[in-house]
Amino acid sequence: MAGEWDIKGRSGKCAVTGQDFQAGEYFYTLLFHDKEGFRRTDLSEEAWRQRNDNIQPFSFWRSKFEPPPALQPEPLARETAEDLLRRYMAGTDTRHANTRYILALMLERKRLLKQIEARDDGFGRVLIYEHAKTGEVFVIPDPALRLDQLEAVQNEVAALLR
Repeated sequence: MAGEWDIKGRSGKCAVTGQDFQAGEYFYTLLFHDKEGFRRTDLSEEAWRQRNDNIQPFSFWRSKFEPPPALQPEPLARETAEDLLRRYMAGTDTRHANTRYILALMLERKRLLKQIEARDDGFGRVLIYEHAKTGEVFVIPDPALRLDQLEAVQNEVAALLR
């Protein structure tokens, strides 16, 4: 189950032509869902126009390529909401579905994650996010939280981030 949500980050080049994307160049991201899980493919605009329209992705979107910024070392190691989401996305424990959902919403409000699409995958609603800086894709199942459940999950997340 955990491997199903493990999607590689944005590529620096077109999957078809092999040409590097340039800063400011538009490209397309196609997300396919098969029996192994989700698979991401990045295409140049030229490759997008020449692709086989009969092969439909689970989701797709157009983005502007920005090279990732140089990583700055953190002065203090502290687990952030993003770190916590990444840890829970890598785990196999399904008990963290509510926490993953709230963390994704928090990161969306901070503009670190950008919601690309929300759709039904046959098992329920999933939210597809792209990381604003790295281009990584996060597929977050919507746990359909009720209002009476929100406060407990928010308190759990707050406690984890302290």
